[in-house]
Formats: sequence, structure tokens, C-alpha cells
Amino acid sequence: MKKTVITVVGKDSVGIIAKICTYLANNQINILDISQTIVDGFFNMMMIVDVADSRKDFGTMVDEVEQLGEEMGCIVKAQREDIFDKMHRI
Repeated sequence: MKKTVITVVGKDSVGIIAKICTYLANNQINILDISQTIVDGFFNMMMIVDVADSRKDFGTMVDEVEQLGEEMGCIVKAQREDIFDKMHRI
């Protein structure tokens, strides 16, 4: 399993979750956990996904989800889980 953290932040609008989930499904990226909130019209989502079977290399996936976010007016970031693990060791 290769875990990745995906975050999405922006003004709330219809279809944000659907667009992100459709991209992930189309690229064989499995959602392991998802949390989302809307506070005063602002959308915030964090997902843990497994990219082990992804059809795209990691760099391409990162670029494509960031582009998808721009198209929706959101900021989307994807980071490998090991970055967070190393941050907590310091």
C-alpha cells in the first residue's frame, strides 16, 4: 500500500467531491478515508488514498489533481504519507 494525503480547500460548490472521486476512480486510486467540512461557505476535505495501483506516476497525478482544483476554484494538494511520518520524527 502506498498512502497519499489529498487536501482540498475552497469556496463550497456543487460537485467538488464528485469530481475528485471520479478522477481517483478513473485512475485506480482507492479512497481509504475521507473527512470533509463546510464552515461559513468554505469547503475543506482531507482524504487518505492508496496509489499503489494507480495508472499514473505520482508526479503526473499530483499535477492533474492540482489542475482539477484550479478548474473548480479550489486548492488541491497531494503529498505522500511518508512526509508526515518524517515530520513527526524530528
